[in-house]
Amino acid sequence: MSGGEVAGILVAVFWAILVSFLAVVLVRLAQVLRATTKLVADVTEQAVPLLADASTTVRSARTQLDRVDAIASDVQEVTSNASALSSTVATTFGGPLVKVAAFGYGVRKALGRTEDAPQKTTRRNVIVGRTVPPARRRKQKG
Repeated sequence: MSGGEVAGILVAVFWAILVSFLAVVLVRLAQVLRATTKLVADVTEQAVPLLADASTTVRSARTQLDRVDAIASDVQEVTSNASALSSTVATTFGGPLVKVAAFGYGVRKALGRTEDAPQKTTRRNVIVGRTVPPARRRKQKG
């Protein structure tokens, strides 16, 4: 065997190893691509119903918000009506009721029956910033 033949065999062996290595890599890559394709298909299969459910939920929430908006509008109208009614009642009955109360007070004064007599106030002594009850004051005097 000459040097050229050995070199040719070495190159052939090197290319055989390289092709085998590339074949193994390509087989592994094909397996990864198959697994990835299956995973994407499974995710798509599960995501489509979830998106449909989410869409249904959003539509339902929108319907409920429309109802709440209508209820809030009705409550605002009722509040306005109650305020107007309150103002009307105060205007209609407020003046005459004040006049009746004033008339009753005048009649009581005219008859001499005053219930607003001044009440007797108790006198308290203050000693160094403290108030002394009447019972203790008697003891201090005696």
